[in-house]
Amino acid sequence: MNHMTVYLKDKVLTDNLRTATVYGALFNGDTEVNAASYSRQSAGFTVPTDGQTSNNADILFPIAAESWGDISHIGIFDAKTGGNLLFKSQAEFTKNIDVSSQYKIPKNYLIVRLK
Repeated sequence: MNHMTVYLKDKVLTDNLRTATVYGALFNGDTEVNAASYSRQSAGFTVPTDGQTSNNADILFPIAAESWGDISHIGIFDAKTGGNLLFKSQAEFTKNIDVSSQYKIPKNYLIVRLK
């Protein structure tokens, strides 16, 4: 068997994104941002429906005190530091974060869908 039921997709999303604290992360390609002012931010998710969920509030990263470079990918980790990368995908568009810039993922923009 190689197809998950909708029930199982929703359960996997609930068990991994709703019942545990997870954190949004920003990447420059394959590498997570590594800067003194950067930190992963907690993210909450909506109740999954049809194997899909999204962030239930804005995810607002700190104001950059130095250049973070081009943010091209977004990830979700199971820990504030270290931990396991649960999901990672290319951002809708690449955004350069320089000194005094801030990265925001608006509510419902971080969509996680199991196919």
